[in-house]
Amino acid sequence: MAHCIVPEAEEILDKEFKVLDKGFVRLVDYMGGDARIVQAARVSYGAGTKTVREDAGLIDYLLRNQHTSPFEQVVLTFHIKLPIFIARQWVRHRTARMNEISGRYSVMQNEFYLPADEDVSIQSADNKQGRSTEAVSQEFVGTTKELLAKGQEEAYAAYTQLVESGLAREIARINLPLALYTEIYWQCDLHNLMHFLKLRLDGHAQKEIRDYGKVILEIARKVAPLTIASFENNIQKGVSFSGEELEALRAVMEGKENPLSGKKLERFTAKLEQGIQK
Repeated sequence: MAHCIVPEAEEILDKEFKVLDKGFVRLVDYMGGDARIVQAARVSYGAGTKTVREDAGLIDYLLRNQHTSPFEQVVLTFHIKLPIFIARQWVRHRTARMNEISGRYSVMQNEFYLPADEDVSIQSADNKQGRSTEAVSQEFVGTTKELLAKGQEEAYAAYTQLVESGLAREIARINLPLALYTEIYWQCDLHNLMHFLKLRLDGHAQKEIRDYGKVILEIARKVAPLTIASFENNIQKGVSFSGEELEALRAVMEGKENPLSGKKLERFTAKLEQGIQK
């Protein structure tokens, strides 16, 4: 098998999938698919020696048992437009390759992220890095968005004035806010892409990056549907337990008293509830 063509992936190449108010994700290129993973795992076999069902079984076995190298044979390249504050979370995934538009060479566009009404929330009381699910008044939403928009307009007006004055672009850009949209080319192998999706589709991730994660998941499904189905079953919808928690599960299944207490019991119960919700 010299070059792996996936018809479903070919159909969406270069197609924009909208995210947030002004963002998008495009699949620019891909290398390999499920067939490439199977071929890499069965290096001594030729193409067509197994059925789709057997291929799915092999892929599921590999993912379940963390035999990750065959998944690294598949590579996806994306063009992504996203707010800078999301790009700063994105770049934490250092196992991918990224190129970003440069404000040193280019004049940045007047494009800023403004959250939808339903995404305006107060700070969570028990989650220091997240928002609350508590409802807020429409007046609060309106005031919030007005202040955000005003700050964005003032920052960009000052930026434009500085650029037009002849100031170096690399200096003029420094006061632009995190809501400014940027663009990146992001290339990642499928193994590390699944790790990205595991973290960024989790309910604890920021809502805006989850929106991008959902789109990327569906694009990856076009490239490697058997792998993504296995990922959803074994990783995204799965829950891992510690040794103590497994002992507790065993005790409960045998009709014995749960040996866990305090914070350990809280974490154990939360995992069980999380698994049910997934």
